[in-house]
Amino acid sequence: MNARLLLIHALSPLHAGTGQGVGAIDLPIARERATNLPFLPGSSIKGVLRDACGRGVATSGAVDAIFGPTRDQADAHAGSVQFSDARLVLFPVRSLSGTFAWATSPMVLARLRRDAVAAGLAGLPLDVITPGAEACVVTGESCVSSGGLIVLEDLDLTAVTEGLDDWAAWLGSHLFPGDDAWAGRLRQRLCLLPDDVFDFLVETATEVTARIGLDQNTKTVSRGALWYEESLPSESVLVGIAVHTPVGKTNGVDVFGTIRSLVEAPVQLGGKSTVGRGLCRVTMVDGEAAR
Repeated sequence: MNARLLLIHALSPLHAGTGQGVGAIDLPIARERATNLPFLPGSSIKGVLRDACGRGVATSGAVDAIFGPTRDQADAHAGSVQFSDARLVLFPVRSLSGTFAWATSPMVLARLRRDAVAAGLAGLPLDVITPGAEACVVTGESCVSSGGLIVLEDLDLTAVTEGLDDWAAWLGSHLFPGDDAWAGRLRQRLCLLPDDVFDFLVETATEVTARIGLDQNTKTVSRGALWYEESLPSESVLVGIAVHTPVGKTNGVDVFGTIRSLVEAPVQLGGKSTVGRGLCRVTMVDGEAAR
C-alpha cells in the first residue's frame, strides 16, 4: 500500500459535528460507534484539500485526477487519493501541575502503531505497556505533583516513570519535525492512562461552549436561539492515512507532493470556521518510497 500518515494538530478548538444531538449538548462532535472516541471524517479532510488545490495550486485536470471529478461527472473515474477518518491519539487534559497533559491510552497507541505500519513506517516502539488501574505512565516531571501523583481534572493517579520514553520520542519527532522545543514539551507532558480512564476523560473533558443568536433589531437573544456546542480542545492530535491508488497517469510522487504543498500552512478542518474553529497544522509523515 502506497500511503502516508497524517498527523493533525488542532491549533484552535475542532468541531467535527454530527449536525444534531439528543442529549444536553445540541451540537456534539462525531464519535466512533464502537469506542465512542472522537474522530474527524476523511471526507472533511478531502473536501478541504480539494478546495485548496483548486485555488491556483493545480490545474482543474490535476485536481480531478487527484481528488476525483465533480459531481456531474462522478461516474467518469475515481480519484487517486483516499483519506481515512482521522482518529484521536493525544487528548489535552487540565493538570494540577504543568498546566495540561497530553493523554493517550494503550489501545490508542496500538491503533496508531497499526496505522503507521500500514503506511510503511519503520522504527516504531515495539510494545505498548498497560498501566495499573490507578496509575499513569509519564515521561517527564511537568505534570507530577507532590507525592508522586498526577492530577488530571479531578482524578488522582500514581505516576509511573518507565516504559513510555520511546513513544514520546517517536511522537515528538514526527509531530514537531525540526522543532526540538515543542518535541521536548510533548515529552514532558505525555501521559499514558488506562483505557477506561482515557475514555472517561474524552467523554467528560471536551470543550462545551454556550452559543447564542442575537435579534438584529433589538440586539438581544432571539427566542430559542441558545445552544451548546462541543469541540475537541486546542492541542488535540489526531492521526489518519492518505492512500494513493494509481488512476490514469497519476503517481505517488506527484500526488503526495501536491498534498504536502497544500498542508505547508495551517488549514481549517471541521465546522464553525467563522468563529475560529478548526485551525489545524497537518504533518505528513513519509513511509515507503512513493511509486
